[in-house]
Amino acid sequence: MRSAHGGVLEAAGRLPAVIITGRYYMSLLNIVLDRLGGDSLEGLTKQVGADEAATQSAIAAALPMLMGALTRNASKPEGAASLHRALAKHDGSVLDNLSGLFGSGDTSDGEGILKHALGDRRGLVEQSVAKSSGLDLAKVGPLLAMLAPVVMGVLGKQQRESNLDEGGLSDMLRQDRRTAEAAVPQLKGMRAMFDRDGDGEIADDLMGLLTGGGLGGLLGGRR
Repeated sequence: MRSAHGGVLEAAGRLPAVIITGRYYMSLLNIVLDRLGGDSLEGLTKQVGADEAATQSAIAAALPMLMGALTRNASKPEGAASLHRALAKHDGSVLDNLSGLFGSGDTSDGEGILKHALGDRRGLVEQSVAKSSGLDLAKVGPLLAMLAPVVMGVLGKQQRESNLDEGGLSDMLRQDRRTAEAAVPQLKGMRAMFDRDGDGEIADDLMGLLTGGGLGGLLGGRR
């Protein structure tokens, strides 16, 4: 079975380690992707009800968007404090039983995470993932809701193990983004395209990508 490293991430290989508070650790995207390989990917694909290729492409498109949204939210003190509090409830234990998470079909936790992370931009993000990956739009929402607790579990585990306060959490996310963008230039291009006018908001820019097909070309997905 192929790994979950699909789309732009598969092409780039592993991202380099990041240094934060004097410790080395893998890129956060790599950690999440590693957790989504093997049986986890099989269970996620089955729960979504799609073929493996489309699910992999959707994961590759969705994870940078989720990580980008959390990083953007944590760039402001109030956002960092809110995320820090939320991660106290996501200590990483979910990572020990992903088959149970995906098999249960319970997306309530993920829905709550997406509400705070994406807000009213969620619909546009879902359309972007569907357009770039070829995954049916009706299946993208449930996929995002199942991915969100995994992302939060990874972040919560890193926060706990590195004993990060709000500022340290924000610094970690920013540094991780820079490292990922250096290793995979397409990610930097994606962020720039999402905020073409530099206003810090991506809703209008996502709509432009949807109507112009730019995101599908960037990710190498189906159009």
